[in-house]
Amino acid sequence: MDLLDTEHTPYRISTEALMARSDRTSWSLAAMRAGLAARVVERMLDRISIGRLTVVDHTTGTTTHHGASAVTATGANATDPYEATMEIHDHRAWTAVLAEGSIGFGRGYIEGWWTSPDPVAVIRLVIANIRPVDEIRNRISRVVAPVSDRIRRVLPRSGRQGNKEQISAHYDLGNHFFALFLDETMTYSSAVFPRPDATLEEASLHKYDMVIDALGLNEDHHLLEIGTGWGGMAIRAAERTGCRVTTTTISDEQLRLARKRIADAGLTDRVTVIDSDWRDLSGSYDRVVSVEMIEAVDWRDYRRFFSTIEACLKPDGVAVLQAICVPDRRYQRTKNTEDFIARFVFPGGYLPSIGAVLDAVSSATRLQLVALNDFSAHYAETLRRWRERFEEHQADLDGLGLDERFHRLWRFYLCYCEAGFLERHCTVNHISLVGAEWRPSLSRVPTVAR
Repeated sequence: MDLLDTEHTPYRISTEALMARSDRTSWSLAAMRAGLAARVVERMLDRISIGRLTVVDHTTGTTTHHGASAVTATGANATDPYEATMEIHDHRAWTAVLAEGSIGFGRGYIEGWWTSPDPVAVIRLVIANIRPVDEIRNRISRVVAPVSDRIRRVLPRSGRQGNKEQISAHYDLGNHFFALFLDETMTYSSAVFPRPDATLEEASLHKYDMVIDALGLNEDHHLLEIGTGWGGMAIRAAERTGCRVTTTTISDEQLRLARKRIADAGLTDRVTVIDSDWRDLSGSYDRVVSVEMIEAVDWRDYRRFFSTIEACLKPDGVAVLQAICVPDRRYQRTKNTEDFIARFVFPGGYLPSIGAVLDAVSSATRLQLVALNDFSAHYAETLRRWRERFEEHQADLDGLGLDERFHRLWRFYLCYCEAGFLERHCTVNHISLVGAEWRPSLSRVPTVAR
């Protein structure tokens, strides 16, 4: 906790305000009889083909088993990783799933309508078994996309103030809150573990070093960072290479702590933190980096986002993005639908696909892709480590005014993401782009070491 500015008392977070923002349910099935909802879901569970789900229903005193008894479709033992148990405490758990899908699934956990000794296993089992249904939905989305995209492009979207409010809804939960489960670098993005027994801090620094190497940074460069976080990338780049860094954020909480951490590191002469929306960026930089910030950009603004990067990057420069992506097959559907994370955790968030990134780059800029690296397994491990640290600090969370309902929300969020990366429902990637006048040489080819 010594990372934080002790002159500022941590404010108490209103759980009710956070939940009210997410409580926009139409509940078209809210009047459904609980018994009917349970029977409908039970029929769905009987179709499980991968793994085994045990349902302990405390409302009826029954225990049922669904799915394979010994072997998964991948040939692995059913206990690893698709053996899961759900405990039902309120039949609204079933109604919520039928009414809202993944949103209702998460809502049920948050409200305590269902629990599990291992939520990650439950979510992995669900993801593995909905793939056939997803494929049907994906094909339908690709058919209707030409029409739906035209409609969505003319609809209002979040501007600067809207984006600031959306970012604040998540990141301005408070620096003290995030410090409870992040490592000493305050890195809130995927780490990369150089070895299995590496600490989370070592893995975060290793990830930064990978990005620095991919950028080919040296002391003569001026680096633009879009999305400061709490300053981890900027501090590491300046300390290791001596380069100048201009980094930007629109989170008030992050801005304050990033400036403090940079001052404490003695880097105020090398690193400048500005409060600026990405749309307002200008200047000429040797290198550009953005770590897990594109997820806050509306998909309708991707071309403008990459045009801004190109405009700020010298013609022979290099840009590296760390981006969470969905598979291309799911992109058309997911960009126009809301899931648990968009509803409860990251309002206004969108995940691109690799194809969507490359389409925006090729259609709006002269930038070229020169390197791509997927390290999704490392994000699953990062999330597992965060979850462990989060659980270790339950008493500290109480001191921030966070009740059990919020504990369950955040626990489910971390489990949901961990399962998603383990199942490759989403991926994380380093994407290296170069300017039109960049030319390769043995000493300048961007690489991302594993």
